[in-house]
Amino acid sequence: MTMHKAMEILAEPGRSAKLLGIALMAAFLMLALSGCNTPTSAVEEAGSQPAQTQPPVEGGTGEASDGENQTEAQTANIIHRKSTVTQKGTNIRAVVNGQPITNYDVQRRAAFLRLRRVGGDRNARALEELIDQTIKLQAARRANSLASNKEVDDSFARFASSNKMTPSQLNKILSQAGVTSDHFKQFIRGQMSWQRAVSQRFRSETTSSSSKQDALFKIRQSGAAKPETTEYLIEQTIFVVPTSHADDKGYIAQRRKDADAFRQQFIRCDQTVKQAAGMRDVTVRKLPRVLEPQLPDEWAEEVKALQEGGVTGVKKTPRGIEFLAICSKRSVNDDMAAQVMSQAEEFESFNERGSEIAESYLAELKSKAQIIYR
Repeated sequence: MTMHKAMEILAEPGRSAKLLGIALMAAFLMLALSGCNTPTSAVEEAGSQPAQTQPPVEGGTGEASDGENQTEAQTANIIHRKSTVTQKGTNIRAVVNGQPITNYDVQRRAAFLRLRRVGGDRNARALEELIDQTIKLQAARRANSLASNKEVDDSFARFASSNKMTPSQLNKILSQAGVTSDHFKQFIRGQMSWQRAVSQRFRSETTSSSSKQDALFKIRQSGAAKPETTEYLIEQTIFVVPTSHADDKGYIAQRRKDADAFRQQFIRCDQTVKQAAGMRDVTVRKLPRVLEPQLPDEWAEEVKALQEGGVTGVKKTPRGIEFLAICSKRSVNDDMAAQVMSQAEEFESFNERGSEIAESYLAELKSKAQIIYR
């Protein structure tokens, strides 16, 4: 969807919702913000399930008083109370472990569900989804795995870029749809943070340690040779896009053109700094040794296909326009390779069990939560 087309459909809310909704659904599968080690599918499946709560039972145990009904349901300690209004006049719809969810929040999430083309009672679904999100964010905060504002903003910018928009243009479309960028960013934060929290949960539950000593011990015990993988020494060249030009399509296009021209003149890694001398806002840096399983997803396939001395195409990232050069590429089977390959095997195990772990963890958190509906 080009930006010109996006701006045209602003005047057609139904059409805008349909097109952006398709883009949103595809993008949710890619929300694994850099640095996350949890499969997005596992989180999506857990986060998209409706809350399995049961209606309150008369005479249930708990701290209910003044005519309130409370029950310890299968997945949460639920209390129903009369609706209250905040000082700003916003109705509180639910309180999760002391944290309120307002009618305004529910309206934003219902609009978001409409973009995602979710049918049924969107208001009810929105409230339950927000309750789950609140519980997940609370767990992530306790685990010190909350995504930072910068990570969330970077993810938002990547999403906009993948749909051929600037962040400000995406913000306008989300506002037009009744979602707002703040609400979408909080959703992103929830997804990223929950992925990390579930990943920590997996590491604490798994019986196999990924430490170097344990990896080597397992290899020696089996009598097998140390696993072999490919080691890369990589040089990164960034044509920086200053924040002041983040929404300037013309400036970004020129930086891309400059970066591609520079890339085509690449000689070898030890010459790049000299070639870049005198150029404005260009950064060249040698990256630490990286093994094949450690390659970033967005670069992995392209890097693996290159020989020593090769360069990737240019790519727009939160840092600017960049490309990578392969300074060295060789097969290794040392202790570090053994450790990394052991970690990769555990990650494969997590790919198989991720959904199960996420669902189980969320169910456990909800069983301990106090949810007050108003």
